[in-house]
Amino acid sequence: MRIILFAGKGGVGKTSVAAATGTRVAELGYRTIVMSLDTAHSLADSFDLDRPLMDRSRGLPVEVAKNLEIQEVDVLEEVERNWGQVKAYVSQLLNVSGLEEVLAEELAILPGMEEVSILLYLNQYVKEKTYDVILLDCAPTGESLRFISLPTSMEWYMRRVFHLERSIARIARPLVANISPVPLPDDAYFQSIRDLWARLEGVDTLLKDSKVTTVRLVTNPEKMVIKETQRAFMYFCLYGMSLDGVVINRILPSEVRDAYFDAWKVTQERYVETAEEIFAPLPAFRVPLQQGEVLGMKGLRELGRQIYGDADPAKVFFSTRPYRFEKKNGAYRLVMTLPFVGKENVDLNVSGDELIVRVGTFKRYVPLPRSYQGAVPTSAKLRNDELTITFGESHGDAKGSSVDIELDSLEKVIQSRRKRGRRMTRIEVQE
Repeated sequence: MRIILFAGKGGVGKTSVAAATGTRVAELGYRTIVMSLDTAHSLADSFDLDRPLMDRSRGLPVEVAKNLEIQEVDVLEEVERNWGQVKAYVSQLLNVSGLEEVLAEELAILPGMEEVSILLYLNQYVKEKTYDVILLDCAPTGESLRFISLPTSMEWYMRRVFHLERSIARIARPLVANISPVPLPDDAYFQSIRDLWARLEGVDTLLKDSKVTTVRLVTNPEKMVIKETQRAFMYFCLYGMSLDGVVINRILPSEVRDAYFDAWKVTQERYVETAEEIFAPLPAFRVPLQQGEVLGMKGLRELGRQIYGDADPAKVFFSTRPYRFEKKNGAYRLVMTLPFVGKENVDLNVSGDELIVRVGTFKRYVPLPRSYQGAVPTSAKLRNDELTITFGESHGDAKGSSVDIELDSLEKVIQSRRKRGRRMTRIEVQE
């Protein structure tokens, strides 16, 4: 079983890349579904399907080729299927507040209902082993982060608040009914939420299982796009998700020789190299700008081959989390997975909301969560392939600080790397 999320800024080509990946893995014999998480669905358009066909599906999977189905979740249908009691109560509450009944019913579709509905399908498909590969065409970055944070938020609510809220409502309902027109939710409302939670249980663990679920970021060789992709990179790491690749889409091909595009090609190449440096050690897939719109099975198959070549897209291309954020004994820490580095000192530079890590010729840019901003890196320790950076309180300018790096079991690391066939240089470590 594989689950792959395609995420990034709106307009970078996530839908086309997800659909192309779906056609490729289906060709390889995997039972595959591509699901759209975006409220403004365009997945069917990517496959050049008639919209009435999708409307008749009422948000359920539609077969588009052998081993391949797509699904555009219809939030109105899902609210009726899964949120009936919740919608009825919210609609009643809004109607009491003075809104017309029709408008109250329309507004009763709360933010998050669509994301929860997709998580319900995801959990169902995994438990029933309906598909071998599930591909999620994510909404733009902010909504994608809400999607992956929902299981944790709901778990907190169910374990810490739900039972108390249900008990209070049961006791207070008869009293409030006599003195206020504002209704309290009845027990069917709470039972509906409990049933939904039972169907969602385990999805959080599923999303964080790096052997099953990974994120592939889609970006373009442009400054603003790369910056937002970089932030998405940080937040997925913060939520404990594993990333296994970056698709750099719409690169002007070398065949384009018109002088009008010369400056663009130079700029794009610079940003492609920057992206590969920023997102290392994740593998980067360079994808040229296509000659026309990528529509239909033929165009998607060709795009899939351009992205992955002969590789199996269902493969986990990188299995270790690039970095993770921790808080231990009151101190913030950043733990990074690094290739072998051969210096005793690591230079750490804080620039705005970024940490720039330089070890010899190796350099990486790491966007920092808000809780880390203003803190100063105070120490760095290397244990095998992990660099742990500890942050302390800010006392002036943090730029250009040099921190001693402690090396542990260097001989063991060297021997391990040699066995894996990597070129390296023997390092002298000063005490």
